[in-house]
Amino acid sequence: MDRQMIVAGNWKLNGDRSLVQEFTDGFANTSFTNFRPILCLPNVYLATVQNTNFGLGAQNLSEHLSGAFTGETSVAMLKEVNAEYVIIGHSERREFFQETNEVIAKKLKTAIDECLTPIFCIGESLETRESGSMYEFLAEQLTSAIEEIGIAGINSCIIAYEPIWAIGTGLTATPAQAQEVHAFIRKFLAEHDQDIAVNTSILYGGSVNAKTAPALFAEQDIDGGLVGGASLNFKEFLEICQAAEQRG
Repeated sequence: MDRQMIVAGNWKLNGDRSLVQEFTDGFANTSFTNFRPILCLPNVYLATVQNTNFGLGAQNLSEHLSGAFTGETSVAMLKEVNAEYVIIGHSERREFFQETNEVIAKKLKTAIDECLTPIFCIGESLETRESGSMYEFLAEQLTSAIEEIGIAGINSCIIAYEPIWAIGTGLTATPAQAQEVHAFIRKFLAEHDQDIAVNTSILYGGSVNAKTAPALFAEQDIDGGLVGGASLNFKEFLEICQAAEQRG
């Protein structure tokens, strides 16, 4: 996958049909030259979206292809309702649903094997950052994935760095802090394969909004954003997309 600017909205457990229609109508009259926005919606709304100017993504999937797994959604089901992307390893899935590095790695493999593009999330807590073990922690998350999908599998992923301590806490990472970690991720990948490191899009996912996006996106190794709360407001999400378009 060639490196490109990407803005992906993660609606989480939010939204309704009216909001889906507002975004569909809004993007129907808006196009971008340098990139294509992505919206990761609750699964129940994926099938309602048709003929868009944005990529369609899910927020999770099962590592299993089928079977007796009540409440789960398979990769085939997601593809049948036109999903092209899926968020895997989001900090909320890790924390609230106890998804381990091993489970996340299996989900990555399932998505890649079935040609669905993962938005693979990694990130550290404030405690981990302050303990000085941040880079070892991030390396463990990346290594677990590479052991399952190989470094070639990373070439089929978009990586999103989420500083968990900067999500909904009032704390923020400066563009320089974010750039430092993105550069580490790219360097870590380069130790396995230089070309894949150069070509992997790495998004920033720490409370990106219209105000912070331009400075973040100006950094060398930040290739766009995984946007949470700000993706629920079409005007603000559009401004974030325009910042990415200007970066090109």
